[in-house]
Amino acid sequence: MYVGTLSFDLLLGDVRSLKEKRSVVRPIVAELHRKFAVSVAETGVQNLHRRAEIGLAVVSGDWAHLTDVLDRCERMVAGHPEVELLSVRRRLHGDDDD
Repeated sequence: MYVGTLSFDLLLGDVRSLKEKRSVVRPIVAELHRKFAVSVAETGVQNLHRRAEIGLAVVSGDWAHLTDVLDRCERMVAGHPEVELLSVRRRLHGDDDD
């Protein structure tokens, strides 16, 4: 079994309130879940209206499939014009990890 996680640090574009922030972040979270069947949520900086952190996790029996899904998720988030991807933290864990 292999587990991969991504943590996205995002700068939101023309957002002036937490309500507007939700209208940008929620569709991204929903699209990641729907397209890639990953567990995903807004995980941090929830009090700042121009910043967002989204975390996701994937479990797979195949290392290549796991990295492919993580790569596609990262490309999808980076391709959203209403957000600037400041950083991505990727962690991979396998059966041989202690």
